Amino acid sequence: MWVFFVAIIVFGVVMLAIVSRLARRRQPKLNHEYFEYQWAELLARVKSPEGMVLAIVDGDKLLDQALKKHRFKGKTMGERLVSAQRRLSDNDAVWYAHKLRNRLVHEPNVRLKKREAQAALTGFRQGLKDLGAL
Repeated sequence: MWVFFVAIIVFGVVMLAIVSRLARRRQPKLNHEYFEYQWAELLARVKSPEGMVLAIVDGDKLLDQALKKHRFKGKTMGERLVSAQRRLSDNDAVWYAHKLRNRLVHEPNVRLKKREAQAALTGFRQGLKDLGAL
């Protein structure tokens, strides 16, 4: 009789473990059209220095939206990037882009170089690809 109860408990624990593991692996599908459209709009702004700054700020927001959709933990984007670092193929490039965005927003006299903007946008693009948004 006790063996029967122990077997039921063990079976229940195993099933619970399997279900929780499957639930964690299931990633939400992102709306490709939305992210592709937003990315194209962002790239259209790169023609001027002010547009490059806006493109970097918007690229950061777009990546953060993808991180939130994937339910990465964290109150800030930086915390979400730490949570997502295993999913990102070029974590350093994404962090470079995010830090550049922070400098542009918080430091008034930052001069943005074209190479820096290109590197940041490349980092954001790769992060969005890694998350399945692009």
